[in-house]
Amino acid sequence: MNLLQPLLNLVLQPCCPMCGRTDGRSPAPPLCIDCDRRLTHCQIPQPTTEWRPPLPVFSWGKYQGTLKQAIATLKYNNHPELARPLGHAMGRAWLHSVHGKTPLIVVPIPMHADKQKQRGFNQAELLAASFCQITRLPLERRGLVRVRATTPQFGLSVEERSQNVAGAFQVGPAFGRSPRRPVLLLDDIYTTGATARNAAACLEARGIRVYGLVALASPRFGDD
Repeated sequence: MNLLQPLLNLVLQPCCPMCGRTDGRSPAPPLCIDCDRRLTHCQIPQPTTEWRPPLPVFSWGKYQGTLKQAIATLKYNNHPELARPLGHAMGRAWLHSVHGKTPLIVVPIPMHADKQKQRGFNQAELLAASFCQITRLPLERRGLVRVRATTPQFGLSVEERSQNVAGAFQVGPAFGRSPRRPVLLLDDIYTTGATARNAAACLEARGIRVYGLVALASPRFGDD
């Protein structure tokens, strides 16, 4: 049995969800060394480029290449385990920023219950949980509730995106009383900001201060 154990370990070792390979590490992390390295290269050197009113945004990476593939693999190929390394990377970047010591409460952008049931998880919530493991900030999963199902934002104009998410959110039961700390919203992708601004406006209408949004990826950064 001892002679067979190395072979069994190789056969049973989980494959990297990005490339399908194994790299021999035990226990195997979600990503192989090569994919993890390529993902690191997607990080934006200055994540606070969009940190300005009306909704300051902190983006970890550029929505392209390996990072775009990782988000798609997480959301559409049923690999929620990818949220852990991605959320940890966001958390480390946040801690190294000027905002790292600010007392906040993290609220993920919610999915509609029907869509979350179909997918099996809310990627923003999983990312937020891992982000909070690193930052030690409190997480409030029910700070916001998505009360209206919306069509996918992809392919819509800026105006159509704004109309699509209008009235989609309500303050959740966790905020029956306003939190003492400002809220840091968290989402996987930040594009035009229609969803995030609508979520922030919902909270602010109840007197809850929104500090900003932290996003895993944004297509708004880079040379193009």
